[in-house]
Amino acid sequence: MTGDLIEAALAARLRAYAPYSRFQVGAALLCKGVIHAGCNVENAAYPQGNCAEASAIAAMVMAGGRRIEEIVIVGSGEAPCTPCGGCRQRLREFGAPELPVRIINTEGKLVLDTTLEALLPWSFGPDHLSAGNTGEEPGA
Repeated sequence: MTGDLIEAALAARLRAYAPYSRFQVGAALLCKGVIHAGCNVENAAYPQGNCAEASAIAAMVMAGGRRIEEIVIVGSGEAPCTPCGGCRQRLREFGAPELPVRIINTEGKLVLDTTLEALLPWSFGPDHLSAGNTGEEPGA
């Protein structure tokens, strides 16, 4: 885990738009040596918000990336801020089961070092489909 990835996640958290929950989350992922960061963005219509992980993935895809090599997540509060179920599946779309998922606290200290497999066992991913069904090579 690089210091740059930690710094990017911490900086993203500070940009979160969380006027309702006041629970700021930042995420930074690595794809081909490039860091892509995202923050949570809430909406008055609660289900319409975006998670930090989803925002970082969208930034990666917009930049042409397709494979997450590592992700760092930081949230508010004392408990480790693990990805929600939807984001675990989003991570699986672009990451292998052995994807390192590192959760830090607001001081940048590692509080949980795990893998996507541990967070989402027996996952369903692009490799379960033939490349012809998805429109492109899985994980390309």
